[in-house]
Amino acid sequence: MNTVIIGAGFTGVQLAKRLINEKNDVVLIDNDDDIIRHAGNILDCKLIQADGNNLKTLEDAGIAKADALITLTENDEINMITCSMVDSVYPALLKIARVRNYAYYVNAGEAARKHADTFSGKHRPLYGIDFMIHPDIEAAEAIVKAVEHGAVSDIVTFGDKFELTALEVAQGSSFDSVALKDLRKLADFKFIVVFVESGGTSSLPFGDSILHAGDRIGILTETVNLPRLLPLCGAKLDALRKIVMVGAGRIGTNVADHLIEKNKQPFYKNLFGGAATKKVNNFVIVDSNKERCKEACERFPTAKVLCGDITDESLVKEEGLDKFDLLIAATHNHEMNMIISAYMESLGVDKAIALVAQSQFADIARKLGVKVPIPLRDTIVDSIMSHLHGKNVTGIHTVSGGAFELVECDLPSSSKFSGKALKDVAKPGEYLLLLIKKIGATDYEIPGGNTVLSAGDHLVLIEKTGDKKVLERFSS
Repeated sequence: MNTVIIGAGFTGVQLAKRLINEKNDVVLIDNDDDIIRHAGNILDCKLIQADGNNLKTLEDAGIAKADALITLTENDEINMITCSMVDSVYPALLKIARVRNYAYYVNAGEAARKHADTFSGKHRPLYGIDFMIHPDIEAAEAIVKAVEHGAVSDIVTFGDKFELTALEVAQGSSFDSVALKDLRKLADFKFIVVFVESGGTSSLPFGDSILHAGDRIGILTETVNLPRLLPLCGAKLDALRKIVMVGAGRIGTNVADHLIEKNKQPFYKNLFGGAATKKVNNFVIVDSNKERCKEACERFPTAKVLCGDITDESLVKEEGLDKFDLLIAATHNHEMNMIISAYMESLGVDKAIALVAQSQFADIARKLGVKVPIPLRDTIVDSIMSHLHGKNVTGIHTVSGGAFELVECDLPSSSKFSGKALKDVAKPGEYLLLLIKKIGATDYEIPGGNTVLSAGDHLVLIEKTGDKKVLERFSS
């Protein structure tokens, strides 16, 4: 795949690194000489110091032969106009734009839904952009998903039944000092250990591997089994009755929209004890900006909004925030999110979800005691990568600090694996096939060694990040 990326900031560099690791050709463009020089020290690809919204620059970069254009500058208008300009000349090129202006994102989505019939025909997509990526939306969705699943870990869901969660093996728990091949004896339901983090390294599991206290493991099971699975690791799933969220900006607003405004859903009633129509103290929003607090009061009348500094211990004690079940740190200051989370947990808050910059900071946050760090930039790169692997790949999620990718894909008729049993194509240590949804099935199932793969099956597998040959075997 040939990809042109405009914008060599952190996200652009991380995306380029992922693509290069998969043996793709990448051209990275930025008009800042220092940024390009820095990118050149860590990337093995073609770099151009120029304005990316110039068609001649793009044609010199090989846009005519490229498969995708991704615009990641700090300027929304430049990202959108560049895609629109390129679309007018190269309409077949896949175009992805990062857009931070919420109005642009929402208006484009509403227009596409309202005129779905028009855009499903021969008309080009709105603004010539095939996919818009909004960082705040991606972050809010990840936070909400973690809350809905008890804030025990970062969660990846598959269909309506299955989810993958990462848990730490507690000392003296049922999993402590047990070989992986013996874990099945401890439960009467199906689950799969997907990856193991031990001693600073990540690996795909082998049956003879022995788990130890402090190891972090990824476990796939049906959602209904989670309450029975957690105690085996020494964890517990507590009801989240009282939540305090720090940050009333765009991310926090989107989180609150899901957790408060959709108060007719059974989830909300279970979360807050059914008190959804009156003023309650079960959901508290804290922000130091008076204007944002005023807007939050008007938008969320059932929540309690506090205008103040969450690090002010007198505020915390006066409002009893140290006795809450969950803290959500959703400000745009990612370092502060980690500090706030660790601080509040030290005061007595049971769990914390912290929005952090990237997976490396997520590791630091866990060492500080933060239960669920959400790496924003990794989430954005995953979203973009999901759109770059062709129509057979429908989703990509990095796990274990970016060491592995969970890939959702459809098995094409051209695949050499079609018609073969799983036991005949398995490669332990190289990849694992975790779930399969057969044609006509309503949901996934965990496959066995005798499960036969058929063209059109929807698969979920885990592979080492950047191991392109594995994905090619299943999706092409």
